[in-house]
Amino acid sequence: MGTKAKLQALPRQESGKSVTRKMRAAGRIPAVVYGHGEDTRMLSVDAHELELLFSKVHWENTIVELAIEGERAPVRTLVREVQSHAFKPLVVHVDFQQIHAGEMVHVSVPIRLHGNAPGLKEGGVMMQTETDLSIRCTPDNIPEYLEVDVSGLYIGDSVHLRDITMPEGVEAEIDADRTICTVTPPTVAAVSEPTDEEPADEDAEPEVIGRETEEEE
Repeated sequence: MGTKAKLQALPRQESGKSVTRKMRAAGRIPAVVYGHGEDTRMLSVDAHELELLFSKVHWENTIVELAIEGERAPVRTLVREVQSHAFKPLVVHVDFQQIHAGEMVHVSVPIRLHGNAPGLKEGGVMMQTETDLSIRCTPDNIPEYLEVDVSGLYIGDSVHLRDITMPEGVEAEIDADRTICTVTPPTVAAVSEPTDEEPADEDAEPEVIGRETEEEE
């Protein structure tokens, strides 16, 4: 099933641009956790730990257990929103949603193609039109990814969502006719040939861009 991760968090009381600016300067990222009718709690997480976590997992379908300082048990959450800096590769804020076992959640999981399609040996090109799939399931049934077998695809063949056997307890949230991938015919660039009206001059000297002519010299 899906990936699980742990992350340390500290409660915070203050908010505002100046506070969050100082927090980021100290290497921490402001965050919130909400859900199940409880008040939204303001937190902060270590920027390096968060970056390391996001580099290892697909955060949209990873259950993150938040160990909040001062609380006896970790809080099971899903990352619902990640706000990034406008022009720097930095996370500036994270929203976590608290979840409980047995409840249905909506997540996005990556689609991975598996196998060698015979159509590729014929010169075809594999086109994957869906790289992620929105699904509905309980937290404990979240798959890490969905694997699609393409070993039977020849040129012109496709895999649609209806062709995929979904894991038990997992429901797709897009139309069953949606194309996941297809093997397209090879594309050959057209080569222009001289016409009868414009015969090719085999003895013509090729033009060199940027070379001055004798008259220009």
